[in-house]
Amino acid sequence: MAKLKTKIAKVDPVWDRIRVEARDAIGGEPLIGAMLHQGILHHASFERALAYRISMKLASDEMSEQILREIADEAFSEHPDLAEAARADLVAVLDRDPACHRLIQPLLFFKGYQAVQAYRLAHWLWQEGRRDFAYFIQMRVSEVFGIDIHPAARIGKGIMIDHAHSIVIGETAVVGDNVSMLHSVTLGGTGKEDEDRHPKIGNGVLIGAGAKVLGNIKIGDNSRIAAGSVVLHDVPCCKTVAGVPARIVGDAGCDQPSVVMDQILHDDEG
Repeated sequence: MAKLKTKIAKVDPVWDRIRVEARDAIGGEPLIGAMLHQGILHHASFERALAYRISMKLASDEMSEQILREIADEAFSEHPDLAEAARADLVAVLDRDPACHRLIQPLLFFKGYQAVQAYRLAHWLWQEGRRDFAYFIQMRVSEVFGIDIHPAARIGKGIMIDHAHSIVIGETAVVGDNVSMLHSVTLGGTGKEDEDRHPKIGNGVLIGAGAKVLGNIKIGDNSRIAAGSVVLHDVPCCKTVAGVPARIVGDAGCDQPSVVMDQILHDDEG
């Protein structure tokens, strides 16, 4: 007796929840129904919906939405890890941003989330040797979102960039997993040096608003950088630094500062 082949349906709780939220949103505000159908409900998967969103945001008179969408579809098809990172980022925003109450919010409305996903596409192009196209996406991300991430930078998953205005991440920067940063953060160099010249941010790091981390320095896992600080030297794991120039003012205060998002310096710090 021939064995029966059964096709197991792919389980995607993130995408299922997004679709439920989209239908609920239409019920509450029918005037955005067309946008929600075009952006979410007309698509068969999270990957297709994300490709559509990125292409709609980055399209211009110089580059059509159709071309960008085909590039994004190709990237997500060939490298499933891109969509896995995008899901992790989405859940991170929902978990850490008190202004986020639904998964559809970052996907549709939050420029920090959208800019990071566009960067991921540019990084894929960069690795494929398609560097002029990668530079084009970098340019459009800067123009549309006010965020400048070099396509060669390496960024992990579970990333949350809150407010996301005036973020700069340089060419040789590395950002680990589960990092949170606020607006006006710079991960930059210190001059005109070539080669490896940008910071290496560990896992679970919290970077406060306006912080500048400069040079080829290492920021240890689960550390915390206070708002407005200028960091010029290595930071050990699980420490808090603050000031201009930044100095160690105490421990990070918890095991996961990027998740807890506590930016207050307490009495025993500073």
